[in-house]
Amino acid sequence: MKLRNLKSLFLLVGLSTIACADAPGPTLAGIASDAFHSTDPRVEAMYLAGLRDLDSQIKTSSDGTAYVSTGDIPAEWLRDSSVQVRPFLFFAKNNSSVAQFIKAVVLRQARNLAVNPYANAFREDYSVWEDKFELDSLSYPIILAWTYWKLTNDASIFTPEIKKGFDAALATLEREQDHPNKSEYSRPDLSGNPVGYTGMIWSGFRPSDDPCKYGFLIPAEWMVSQALGSLSEIEKTIFSDSDAAQRSSHLRADVLNGIEKFGLVQSNKYGKIYAYEVDGLGHQNLMDDGNLPSLLGLPLLGVVSNTDPTYLNTRKFVLSSDNPFFFSGKIGSGVGSPHTPKGLVWPLALLSQAFTATSAAEQARSLEMIVESDPGDHLLHESFDPNNPTHFTRKDFGWPNAMFIEFALTKLGNRSPLPSFQR
Repeated sequence: MKLRNLKSLFLLVGLSTIACADAPGPTLAGIASDAFHSTDPRVEAMYLAGLRDLDSQIKTSSDGTAYVSTGDIPAEWLRDSSVQVRPFLFFAKNNSSVAQFIKAVVLRQARNLAVNPYANAFREDYSVWEDKFELDSLSYPIILAWTYWKLTNDASIFTPEIKKGFDAALATLEREQDHPNKSEYSRPDLSGNPVGYTGMIWSGFRPSDDPCKYGFLIPAEWMVSQALGSLSEIEKTIFSDSDAAQRSSHLRADVLNGIEKFGLVQSNKYGKIYAYEVDGLGHQNLMDDGNLPSLLGLPLLGVVSNTDPTYLNTRKFVLSSDNPFFFSGKIGSGVGSPHTPKGLVWPLALLSQAFTATSAAEQARSLEMIVESDPGDHLLHESFDPNNPTHFTRKDFGWPNAMFIEFALTKLGNRSPLPSFQR
């Protein structure tokens, strides 16, 4: 299975119009590099550096797929790769080479799902890199394919192989709705905490790849509800599979009911807020993590607005010292993660805050913290010390750089946000 970079693929198929040797990268060069400009040279530098970073992480294969590594780890995460290509979606409708690339990414993701729907990361040869079961890993590819379809009206992305992968995801989600009685999935690093039946879907690990404390991760439950709604529409409209469409719809309804019944907590200080994790047995984990999906980033999923009262209460909690993973320093404050050392802030969380800001002033403050986190390479990293941004984790981490490009195009530029499933 020979792998090439995208410039080679475009030249091979006669689609060299967007390839330019002197541009930030052959993938988005000629379209994305000129799609956004800023009067702030720091923002401009980070935008262009992000494009170069994305291009370095993409390889195309002779089997018709595209492999997207996470950066400095030689593997493709289903979650990361979906976000890393989202900036391409803005150009897919009017550029056939970009459209073909998105379809190649989704095809590989679907093949990965068919190999092992419990795995979160894969190697170039489709072997499993890591088999941590996370709800977002199954959700992201479905949402990516649905978003492409809605933007382009191109249903050719939905091939029999795509359906095979998505069917494997659906069957796994149904099984994990009753994890204690129907699932054989296990790992020694799981928490082992019992769960009750809630209608929601059990998850072994968080988007950080850390084990869940309790089995029902509320931000991931919200995300999987969006994926199931998208999948139901795909199954009904494209594949004419009424059984799969109904199964997706019914499972989605169970998840949403479970969130409402078990995912809310009454706080004396903040009012009604969402828990981060629950077990269905009366226990809640009150925190948030910088990784997405997160409580802070719920509006990004299209499930609530950034003015929803419960979300605003939750947001106040998340952006306070009551959240055990909210950290402050000389250049600002933000949400970190138990996945990284105490005190380090995640650019992903700062971007979530900027995307969902309730005022222009808050968005500007968040952007300033993002820019100030630049250690000199103009890239966003996994986490950084808010007292010394040159102390950071992950030299090359594509996910936040892609998210910054999307933020620049939509919040700082004039492009409409990408669509999301509306319930």
